[in-house]
Amino acid sequence: MTLLGRLVPVPLLSAALLALWLALARSLSPGQIALGLALAFAIPLLTTPLRVKARVRRPLIVVRFIATVAFDVLASSFEVAWGVVAWPWRQPRSSFVVIPLELRDPVGLAALAMVTTVVPGTVWSEIALDRSRLMLHVWNVTEQDIFIRRFKARYEQPLQEIFE
Repeated sequence: MTLLGRLVPVPLLSAALLALWLALARSLSPGQIALGLALAFAIPLLTTPLRVKARVRRPLIVVRFIATVAFDVLASSFEVAWGVVAWPWRQPRSSFVVIPLELRDPVGLAALAMVTTVVPGTVWSEIALDRSRLMLHVWNVTEQDIFIRRFKARYEQPLQEIFE
């Protein structure tokens, strides 16, 4: 690896960090540019041990998975919004749901955590130390068994196909 490759291990991440810093600072002053460059170089170097190389085994499933998540985000947004509006007449049945997991890949589990955080109405609450069970808090769930089967089919199974 060249010297430049060691100084800037992830050039796109460095560029994105610099752009984000300058956008948040809303200034192109020399001081802000210098601070942005320092962060753009330091953060990727300091986080190198945390980065995991992911192997995507089925790239076409990634496209379908992203479409599924996008649809679920929209549908769930409307469902939660309607639940808030209808609260005085019909309160949601929120509950903690424990889901048995077959997915073991750390990148796949990270993707699953992001999905459950992004989709309104679900919150990742806890994962077992052996990664065999996941506890979610769900905004409105009537049948836990149906929710578990749907969750596994829509999120866990495609992630297994992508990463394992």
